[in-house]
Amino acid sequence: MQVIKETKTICPECFKVLDATIFEKDNKVYIEKECPEHGKFQDVYWSDYEQYQRAERFRCDGDGLRNPRTTTKLDCPLDCGICPQHKSHTALAIIDVTNRCNLKCPVCFANAAAAGYVYEPSKEQIIEMLENLRRNDPVPPPALQFSGGEPTIRRDLFELIRAAKELGFHHVEVNTNGLRLAQSVDYCRGLMEAGMSTVYLQFDGLTSDVYKFTRGADLLDVKMKAIENCREAGLESIVLVVTLVKGVNDHQLGDIIRFAIQNFDLVRCVNVQPVSLCGRLPEQERAKMRITIPDFMRLCEEQTEGKIKVSDFYPVPAVVPISRAVGALQNERYVEFTAHPHCGMATYVFVEDGEMFPITRYGNVEKFMKSMGKVYEEAIKGHGGRAKMRLIGALRHIKFRLLRKYLLPILKTGSYESLGELHRKMLLISSMHFMDPYNFDLERVQRCCIHYAVPDGRIIPFCTMNSIHRPKIEERLGIPIEEWRIKHKLEIGAVA
Repeated sequence: MQVIKETKTICPECFKVLDATIFEKDNKVYIEKECPEHGKFQDVYWSDYEQYQRAERFRCDGDGLRNPRTTTKLDCPLDCGICPQHKSHTALAIIDVTNRCNLKCPVCFANAAAAGYVYEPSKEQIIEMLENLRRNDPVPPPALQFSGGEPTIRRDLFELIRAAKELGFHHVEVNTNGLRLAQSVDYCRGLMEAGMSTVYLQFDGLTSDVYKFTRGADLLDVKMKAIENCREAGLESIVLVVTLVKGVNDHQLGDIIRFAIQNFDLVRCVNVQPVSLCGRLPEQERAKMRITIPDFMRLCEEQTEGKIKVSDFYPVPAVVPISRAVGALQNERYVEFTAHPHCGMATYVFVEDGEMFPITRYGNVEKFMKSMGKVYEEAIKGHGGRAKMRLIGALRHIKFRLLRKYLLPILKTGSYESLGELHRKMLLISSMHFMDPYNFDLERVQRCCIHYAVPDGRIIPFCTMNSIHRPKIEERLGIPIEEWRIKHKLEIGAVA
């Protein structure tokens, strides 16, 4: 056993803050902690120590918010809001517009049926949350996700999308199970006309048995119909969101990637989220279910026959030098994805004639990023000419003509439009492993760049929201299900 570091965590039963040790054993990385009341807990943190070390090289801390919304009183993670200890600004903002849903998914952590109450902020409250997010300093978040529950069961969703666009969110996506989209092309078209950028589509696999396990119903035809309706409506951006469960759908990653390539006219990303483990689970049961990011990368290589390799994936903060360099050249701050290096890994693949070619095959990523770091250093010193020369020099590490064609405008202008042009030429394959109370690491929390806005004015990191704060917030602001049914004369999954 080799100790890697000491950190802070929480007890998965009482949520008390505890000391934890992260260590390597047999080329796997574990987290271990002991609660005085509930005993010792150990879980896999990353299943490959070599990849853990590789990701660590790209660590890049941010400078947080200049205007945190809470003070440090009880210490992390109880002061979420965001507090002054937080090291990343908001890259993607999330607003749960309801916890009602037209499904009862066994793997879901946010639905009224499980909670026993309905949480549904008013339109006015949601607009206040949007305005609060846009006040973030130094960088207002450019991207927003409306989530739930199931957002499409709100009658005013189109109005909420329009409000978000008017307030300056360039990218607005809707997180959905696809049921409503499968029912109507006109509804899909209405989402687009309101200003929606992307459908963030729950998509766990390509066979009926997967959905019966993860969602409690056979939804395969629904998913296919939703995609076809989006295509007919003219949508050009869908993210396939895979909740990855060991022994359930981990054998289908290659097929899902191939499906995305076959539907590349509108699928822009496959985003894989290893399932979070909640409730009381013995260590042996957790071991059967636990799947981590290195497992995801290995499975991608195996199931694409090496067309995508483990070495093609890079951690989220690897792209920070580009944001900083372009921002310094433009005298502007851009979003910096300063997430913890072990929160997520991703790669881009070019798609041509139905084949995939990872972006890493056409350039030296590490040398390019190092060069962009030099661009930033020259720019912040006021050496604009030298910075631009280094920028041109950085392109020598990029071999692919098409990449130069689409990358250079981004580096020169930093515009959302130029970034979109590049995105439409590539498929993003990514994995974000959101924490649960068993593998919780406060060092990761403090670097989270995916944040929820809530009606009381707080902005809360993703993993603390879902592991700690959600029940208290929603119960305080919600109403009992029966009371809601009587008031609205509807079932909780109905459009209202």
